[in-house]
Amino acid sequence: MFSKMLVATDLSETSERAVCALGNLKHLGTREAVLLHVFNIRDVGALADHLMELARPSIERQRKTLEDLGYIATAKMALGLPQIEINRQADELDCSLIVVGEPGSTLTGEILLGGVASGVIHNATKPVLLLRLKRREKNEAPCDAYPCDPLEHVLFPTDFSDNAEHAFAYVKKIASCGAKRVTLLHVQDQARIERHLKNRLEEFNRIDTDRLERLRKDLMDAGAAGVDLELRYGSPKKEIVERIRKGDISLTVMGSQGRGFLGEMFLGSVSHAVARRSTVPVLLVPAVR
Repeated sequence: MFSKMLVATDLSETSERAVCALGNLKHLGTREAVLLHVFNIRDVGALADHLMELARPSIERQRKTLEDLGYIATAKMALGLPQIEINRQADELDCSLIVVGEPGSTLTGEILLGGVASGVIHNATKPVLLLRLKRREKNEAPCDAYPCDPLEHVLFPTDFSDNAEHAFAYVKKIASCGAKRVTLLHVQDQARIERHLKNRLEEFNRIDTDRLERLRKDLMDAGAAGVDLELRYGSPKKEIVERIRKGDISLTVMGSQGRGFLGEMFLGSVSHAVARRSTVPVLLVPAVR
C-alpha cells in the first residue's frame, strides 16, 4: 500500500518520537523509509554546509531507529523551503506516503497545525500522515512514544463526495491489510438542513444509511474484521472531533477536500479542523488533480 515513505524530521525531540511511532506501518506494506531534514534556505544561507555536518549525528541516530524498526532506511538533508522541498523530494524519490509529526494539544485544548505541516499538506500530491504526539512526561525517554496503529480502529468520516470516494480506496486497502475495526461516519450538516430542509431529514438519513451500508459491504468484502456505521446530526467539524476524542480510534482517514472544495481554505474547512484538533494520527488523502 505504502511501500516507501518519506519521514520529515526537524531533528527535534518531537520528530524523534514521531520516528519511534512508525513501526506498525509495516502492516500496510511499508518496507522502505527515507528520513529527510530540510534546512530552510531563508534561515541558514551560506552556513548550510556547516550546519549539515553538525546535524549528521542526529539524523543518523533517527535513521538507525527506523532501521531497528525493520525498515530499509536512508537519510537525506536538503536545502530549500521545507513545505515545498518535502513534497518535491517525495515525488522525486517515488515515495507513496509523507509522514509529518506534530506536538499535542496546547493548554487551551487546541492543537496548532504548524506552518511546515500546513504547507506540506496544502501542496501534497501524495497522502500525508499527520502524527499527533502527546507531551513527553517527566520520566519518559524520547522513544517512549505512542505508536501509530493503522489496523486497530480506523475512523472514516465521509460526505460521499468524489474526494471522499478517493480516500475510501485507501480505507479499503487498510481493510485488506487486516483492519480489526472500521467506523464509517457521516454527519448531516445541521447548518445546511435546519432552516429549509428539516422536514426531509428522515429521507436524507435513509439515503445516507444506504450509502454507508454499501461502503460497509465493500470493506467486509476487502477483509475488515468489523465495520460500524454512525450517522450524526450537527456540525461536521465538531461531531467528527468529538467522535475521535472518545478515545477508541487509532487512525482517522479523510479526503483533503469535500463538497465545498472551490470555496474553502486549502484543506477544506472540515478536514482542516479535524487535522488541527485530532488527538490521533490523521491520514489526509489529496484530491485527484
